[in-house]
Amino acid sequence: MKMKRILAAAMAAALLTGTLAMGGCSSDSGKLVMVTEAGFAPYEYYDGEAVVGVDVDIAKEIAAAMGKELEVRDIAFDSLINEVQSGKADFAAAGLSVTPEREEQVDFTINYATSKQVIVVRQDNTEITGPDDVNGKTVSVQLGTVADTAVSDKEDYPDCTVIQQKKYLAAAEDVKSGKADCLVMDELPAQELVKANPELKILDEELFTDVYSMAVQKGNTELLDKINEVLQKLMDEGKIEEFTMNHIAASGEAAE
Repeated sequence: MKMKRILAAAMAAALLTGTLAMGGCSSDSGKLVMVTEAGFAPYEYYDGEAVVGVDVDIAKEIAAAMGKELEVRDIAFDSLINEVQSGKADFAAAGLSVTPEREEQVDFTINYATSKQVIVVRQDNTEITGPDDVNGKTVSVQLGTVADTAVSDKEDYPDCTVIQQKKYLAAAEDVKSGKADCLVMDELPAQELVKANPELKILDEELFTDVYSMAVQKGNTELLDKINEVLQKLMDEGKIEEFTMNHIAASGEAAE
């Protein structure tokens, strides 16, 4: 797969205007504002009324290191980049991939997580056994994700019919109902998805591997350097892996 070109095509949807009428970025008010989309366990999900997850744990460490109070806002995934670019939020964390288009709009931190983009099908599906079988099928994805960009690329997948959903759970319903043949998404939330939906399964071979970073307003080197410092420290101490394992277990319980 021509991943450099695929990633370069990603996220025209990120230019969409954010839907929340929030005030300006509150970096001078004692608060640190993170935007995310809380439907991406174990990175971000709801436990009761609170948004929790790996990214929230990391954000708490960042806020503590800066002596600020963390505020987490749950918005649409395809509005994340615009919220940061416009200064309505200090940074975004939600399984964000670095693409050339996004780099023109925001600055990215160092990579802090690696994820496989996997193929989810019904248990009784015998037509799709691996990546080579995806072309020519109806594929459901979450709008604006790197999976969306990959399968929407007509050079690599000229015969795919792509269904773009706002939430990956809606994409999963497409597969369950037979409206779509498969779903392409991040491996960790996919693992939680199939636990809750035993009629679904993850194929052994991933479509491709992705890495995640956080996004800050372009030119905000002070915040970028601080986040990078905290991320590196957490990775060196094994904390991000610890957060991930904790939330893989906890997000499954929260979904029950």
